[in-house]
Amino acid sequence: MRVPLSWLAEYVDLAPGTTPEDVHAALVKVGFEEEDIHTSDVTGPLVVGQVLEFTPEEQSNGKTIRWCQVQVGDGDVRGIVCGASNFEVGDKVVVSLPGAVLPGGFEIAARKTYGHVSDGMMASFKELGLGDDHSGIIRLNTLGIDPEVGTDAVALLGLDDSAVEINVTPDRGYAFSIRGVAREYSHSTGATFRDPAAHLPATGGAHLIERFTTEYAVEIDNSQPIRGRVGVNVFVTRVVSGIDATRPTPQWMTTRLRLAGIRPISLAVDITNYVMLELGQPIHGYDLDQLRGEMVVRRAKAGEKLTTLDGVERPLNTEDLLITDDRGPIGLAGVMGGSETELSSATTNVLVEAANFDPVSIARTARRHKLPSEASKRFERGVDPEVAAVAAGRVVQLLVDLAGGTAENHGSHHTPVSHAATAIELPATFIRDLIGYDYTTEQITSALAEVGCAVATSPNGYSVTPPTWRPDLTDKWTLAEEVARIHGFDLIPTTLPVAPPGRGYTTAQKVRRRVSDALAAAGLTETLSYPFFDEATNNLFGSATGEAVPQMRLANALDASQGWMRTSILPGLMQTAARNRSRGLTNPAIFELGRVFRPESGKKYGHEMFPGAVRPSDEQLAAVAAGLPPQPRYLAAVFAGEAVVKQPGTKSAEFDYTHAFDAVRTIALGAGVDIEIRQGAHANFHPGRCAELIASEHVIGYAGEIHPSVAEEFNLPRRVAALEVDLDALCALAGKPVEADAVPVMPAATQDLSLVVSADIPAEAVRAAVIAGAGELLEDIRLVDVYAGDGVPAGQRSLTFALRFRVSDRTLTQAEATEAKQAGVAAASAAFGATIRE
Repeated sequence: MRVPLSWLAEYVDLAPGTTPEDVHAALVKVGFEEEDIHTSDVTGPLVVGQVLEFTPEEQSNGKTIRWCQVQVGDGDVRGIVCGASNFEVGDKVVVSLPGAVLPGGFEIAARKTYGHVSDGMMASFKELGLGDDHSGIIRLNTLGIDPEVGTDAVALLGLDDSAVEINVTPDRGYAFSIRGVAREYSHSTGATFRDPAAHLPATGGAHLIERFTTEYAVEIDNSQPIRGRVGVNVFVTRVVSGIDATRPTPQWMTTRLRLAGIRPISLAVDITNYVMLELGQPIHGYDLDQLRGEMVVRRAKAGEKLTTLDGVERPLNTEDLLITDDRGPIGLAGVMGGSETELSSATTNVLVEAANFDPVSIARTARRHKLPSEASKRFERGVDPEVAAVAAGRVVQLLVDLAGGTAENHGSHHTPVSHAATAIELPATFIRDLIGYDYTTEQITSALAEVGCAVATSPNGYSVTPPTWRPDLTDKWTLAEEVARIHGFDLIPTTLPVAPPGRGYTTAQKVRRRVSDALAAAGLTETLSYPFFDEATNNLFGSATGEAVPQMRLANALDASQGWMRTSILPGLMQTAARNRSRGLTNPAIFELGRVFRPESGKKYGHEMFPGAVRPSDEQLAAVAAGLPPQPRYLAAVFAGEAVVKQPGTKSAEFDYTHAFDAVRTIALGAGVDIEIRQGAHANFHPGRCAELIASEHVIGYAGEIHPSVAEEFNLPRRVAALEVDLDALCALAGKPVEADAVPVMPAATQDLSLVVSADIPAEAVRAAVIAGAGELLEDIRLVDVYAGDGVPAGQRSLTFALRFRVSDRTLTQAEATEAKQAGVAAASAAFGATIRE
């Protein structure tokens, strides 16, 4: 919300010399976030000038300029070159003289151009930072003002004003108005607040009317509540006849609108926007002569369409709340009007509508049609139902004063839903127990009264009735927050909370933390990637075969081409690796823990929509959970580039599958689970450089090198190591943390063993057979070499293992070690026909 300071000062006293920074600081004290400060950024001489004469001159580049003589003061006539052609002799214009600086740091100086010395510049609205209109220079006479030549244009155009911008949280919609912000500034500083809704002057009977001489025909159809909520709470109409829609909007109004971030359009429309900013009540004006018959407010019917003011024909949903007449829809209630009844330069009679609509209904309509508006932004956060009639009267008043209209005693005022606030019981000690500060009775009642609440004593404490402009005050907790906010959060003492007793982390949480800590300690960096992909990318690692897998599609994807929930973490990690390499971080070793989405084939997911603004029941929450697909947690890692960089005496070495295997061992150690790395196959891993990860005889993931063609598709080197493991399955198998073995005191006996086996037998299977045969004396066994070639029969390969034998109570002899080794050889021979390599 942008708040011009001159406008704010009309409704709350600003001390002399108050700066935008001061206003920001005051509003921050009462819970708002400061966003920005908006000023004109115009300095130096900016004056009113009058065009005395001009000569059109065609240029060699095909452009026609005007050589103008412009009077900027008594006897001061300047020659100015101007490329605009929208002005005439005698027009009064805005002239920036040499020494002026316009927005963007554009300095004005006398300079030679097109064969003349241009001694200044005639300015447009855009050049002065007053809007986007760059169609021509400002003609003051068309704006309804006739200042003296030489008048300071900075003050004339309101360029000496500034605006503060604040972030308004969703629960404080009343602050989307000058009225609301002025009240909050008063809370913060104690300055006197003048409520514009109570002090707006009545002109020619154009203010609030209790009873109309004639009733304008309006029907409110609340017979189709959506999720228990009706659409209309208040509906007010007023009629103004005989306006001159061609009159220019006064400069003071356009300046304030621009400074508040609203583009001026036409007088009648500008007035409705002005009142919306002033009071927070969205207003819509209809060309009364274009309306047909009775106005009806109802839900849309199936198949209905509406062309809105932006020229787009929109198919309507049966939940949309509409304004209609005899021909059908003429407006999306609370969002945007229709093109058939919009105000134009030919409009003479205006129907003013000020209503209060259901916030949830308006929010859903705005999102459904992707049509956010200033009106919907306010309605969905809650608008004061009591201000509708006042706002309508204010619009009528301005149409009378500025557009020359006549206020008719003709209209309607419907209140189909009572908006009387319900009293809230506030126990006497509740605020103290919740906030931690012992406020006095006077502090509590004064703070609540200051925000507009009616406070009465009750047997247990206080009975508090919130004001109509504070729909966010719904319970004793929100009342307690208001008391703390008004008196200042700095009063609340700082007390460290005592952790309640509990069981601590679950086993799964502990395992996930140990695993991520172990990978980070091993030099990998944890990342977080985007969880949405296209179907083809999702199929890459969704299954080992590379076939299409069931996927969950988003109903409202931000990017239609990336509308499916991920089935694997690897694509996101590979994109992250490629992005880092493109930015000079050429050797990423990264990992991620997160959920993947694995729907079951043929099963339908989803649940019914529940009413908004109401906590779902336990049964409804259970239905939500049942309607979700399986979402297991996975862990993936990617290594790309050089594991060892080139340096003196050392050659560079690329990441390869061994680094992925090392990471798997790190994961296994952190989780306290034995993971077997066994030769396997995956459609998008390199054939021959891929392993299945086995835990408790189940495949829980894959590790190795990505297929070179897949790596290149992700703009990565042809050699990329990667792994992915089902972390939930790992957590389910996890036991206690791995404890360090006692340091052995007896010497070990070491031997090597080379076995020749068929090339299609996994080395891990041979290793397991040797371990089973060798028995308890074998302390450790590692595969150290794989060889195929001379001396080894075709179709076979040699596997060399390093063996270490030891017992804890004595020195083991080589004979005992050899005997255990031979037992391992016998087991491998029986299982796979293994022979000792000669």
